[in-house]
Amino acid sequence: MKKISKHISYKEATNSNSANKLNLKNKPSKESIENMEVLAEKIFEPLREWAEGPIRVNSFYRSEELNSAIKGSYKSQHLTGNAIDISSLNEKTNAELFHYIKDNLDFDQLIWEFGNAVEPKWIHVSYSTTSKNRKRTLQVLRKGIYYILE
Repeated sequence: MKKISKHISYKEATNSNSANKLNLKNKPSKESIENMEVLAEKIFEPLREWAEGPIRVNSFYRSEELNSAIKGSYKSQHLTGNAIDISSLNEKTNAELFHYIKDNLDFDQLIWEFGNAVEPKWIHVSYSTTSKNRKRTLQVLRKGIYYILE
């Protein structure tokens, strides 16, 4: 079985309920797979080790067709395999995962997605393989309205 990293299978990284329902292909290029491998190495695997348990991959790679169908941003880093949406599956909360990434890992963007002021519904995190990571931290509680976090 093809793997993106020790704890992320190729199938998990490219799976999409929306793509399956709409019969869309979601096959990354070689370059996108390489980006996914770097993100997994720099963010996902260290986070999973710290969390001491599994983390759900909600969304990783998205083809242009899929991204368009779900009304994703035309400049989404998911299109190049540089972004992943995750949720906790163990005792660590999504908020704890968010703060660990913010305080300990290099990243381009880290977004507290929906939920409330105490707990995000999920976390979006990206890693740039072509430029300096911005360490930009945002919160979105309503679609399209982003707040910059300090």
